[in-house]
Amino acid sequence: MNPENKSEQSFSYDWQEIAETLFLSRALDDLEEFELVKNKKVLYQFSARGHDMAQIILGQCLIGEKDAVSGYYRSRPLLLAMGLPPQMALEASMMKIGGFSDGRDIGVVFNNPKHKGACILPMSGGVGAQFTPVSGWAQAAKYHERVLKNKKWKNAIGLVLGGDGSVATNGFWSALTIATTHKLPQLFYIEDNGYGISVPSGFQTPGGDISKNLASFKGLTIFSGNGTNPQETANLVSKAHHVVRVERKPVLLRLTVPRLNGHSAQDTQAYKTDQRIAFEQQHDPLPKLKNYLVSNNLLTDKKWQKLKLNAQSKVAKALIKAEEKPFANPEDITKNTYCEYDDKGKMILQQQGGIHLANPVFPPSSQEIISEPGRINMVTAIRKTLDFEMQHNSKMLIFGEDVGAKGGVHAVTLGLQQKYSSSRVFNTSLSEEGIIGRSLGMSLSGLLPVPEIQFRKYADPAEEQLNDIGTMRWRTNNRFAAPMVVRMAGGYFGCGDPWHSQTAEVKWAHAIGWQLAMPSNAVDAVGLLRFALRDNNPTIFFEHRKMLDHIWARREYPGDQFIIPFGKGNLLTKGDRLTLVTWGGMVCRCEEAVKHSGLGIDLIDLRTISPWDSQMVLDSVKRTNRCLIVHEDNISAGFGAEIAATLATQAFYHLDAPIERLAMPDICNPHEPNLMNAVVPTSEKILEYIKKVDQA
Repeated sequence: MNPENKSEQSFSYDWQEIAETLFLSRALDDLEEFELVKNKKVLYQFSARGHDMAQIILGQCLIGEKDAVSGYYRSRPLLLAMGLPPQMALEASMMKIGGFSDGRDIGVVFNNPKHKGACILPMSGGVGAQFTPVSGWAQAAKYHERVLKNKKWKNAIGLVLGGDGSVATNGFWSALTIATTHKLPQLFYIEDNGYGISVPSGFQTPGGDISKNLASFKGLTIFSGNGTNPQETANLVSKAHHVVRVERKPVLLRLTVPRLNGHSAQDTQAYKTDQRIAFEQQHDPLPKLKNYLVSNNLLTDKKWQKLKLNAQSKVAKALIKAEEKPFANPEDITKNTYCEYDDKGKMILQQQGGIHLANPVFPPSSQEIISEPGRINMVTAIRKTLDFEMQHNSKMLIFGEDVGAKGGVHAVTLGLQQKYSSSRVFNTSLSEEGIIGRSLGMSLSGLLPVPEIQFRKYADPAEEQLNDIGTMRWRTNNRFAAPMVVRMAGGYFGCGDPWHSQTAEVKWAHAIGWQLAMPSNAVDAVGLLRFALRDNNPTIFFEHRKMLDHIWARREYPGDQFIIPFGKGNLLTKGDRLTLVTWGGMVCRCEEAVKHSGLGIDLIDLRTISPWDSQMVLDSVKRTNRCLIVHEDNISAGFGAEIAATLATQAFYHLDAPIERLAMPDICNPHEPNLMNAVVPTSEKILEYIKKVDQA
């Protein structure tokens, strides 16, 4: 197949290659279903029979140097059409080294990093999570071409596959909104087999036909047809490809296909009638393809049989080689959760994702404070840091709800859109799934996304995308990573409430692969944010609502070179009576309590929770022999419990009193100010606990 032979107006297919790839797909399914699953050599198996031919035809359209595709667990035929070797497919499903994750992830969750040729984005185990990352890639393609003037991205497209069940998900609708409002070159391919496992498609969308229900959706070109008819499928794919590749518009292509096997190897399809099963078998695309090729003199019957035997032989040989491959070494299983460094201190880069692959040259940085006259609040400090980094990193983009002309609901991005244009600082639709999902696709394309989530609670709808981002480096064993900085606000203010005032930082301490910074003042905000914006890991940057303009948090600007590495706490006061550990919005209240106590106290502001400076805390407690931990999050399973557990294990014999924790009770933050201050630790209550621990 030669991409140069494919004109913009018509598309020629290599039908012999389509037939051979279809036989490869069937041979792999046969081998897994009838042998490897039964022998427990494959533990998760999802047959693609019935879906295969249409995917293979579609796969021949991915000819752009910077194309990207994301599918789901039944998308292996597409990958085979894109050149996936049968041996790698088996290594993945058999959990061997050489697969997509070296046994860390299930074998049907595909990925393939490529910088010249279509990149297969890491698939998610969550239904519908594949849509918005492809929107992010498609938006990044326009940015690479139009703003960065990179001609390699000129005709790039994003392709995303989903079943009829996925059209009910948040991700699907969010991606549709992104693609149509931004006019992105994104192709939505929905293969409709009539069932979401056992649930008929009428439960996913009224009438069971998403193409009819989207007929009035503005800015979306829709094609629909029979995915078992070779000629009809090829014609529809050609039309869809032309619109997305040449006209640069979003397209939805829905093709009906039969699912000839159960949802998975364990599914008996007892929920289907005999008539339904017979109907589906009658619509197997394999014999239809043979009839089409032979009747149109595109292939002889003899050649057809030869292709079948060749495919079976390739799979048999691939199995022998895959069987010889070892399993991964269990001793290495914790590696590549975060970016790592070799013995010489050189960064071990992922194969795809993040600006670090382009060897960026950042301006010099230093931990030295070079103060500018005049105290500024944290809002201004963050804005100045974002501004400076935007000036020196053309791949950095800031976006979210209201971040454009309004400058964000907290005014942090005020003026940045006017300075850097709406291509680099822009508003999004009201969908956190879309904000974070597109960030994933952008990061994988080599950009640095800096999305804003207005309040901590609002991140909940994006939980799936946030999880996928954090686990990506580990589950692909450093093939992919998606470094970014997600800014979000929260915490107590003049009042509280259950929606805008929570911190819940322990979530991010528990989340795999994420870093978490919680600055308490303007200087720390500058240093920590600059580190995050130049790091090769995804970071949650928490902007405390009260501290954004608190008079205590105001400081002199420490300079454009100032940086604070993560995992280094700050010792604010020093003494030998007890150790007080805190962070974020509690630091100012703890400092006030320490002053009123009249005691010599080690007051430690952790500054970052993941990683946290355990060594500073341990060293302090071994000297003071007492510890009080204060935080704003709920007390049960809060991060204070992690600190206490570490001290109980590593400093037990140095403790002269029980470790104490002061935090929110296990309720939401109340709205009425007096109620809020009754439960959020105040300086008065902290002082009581200081005296309690000191006298214990």
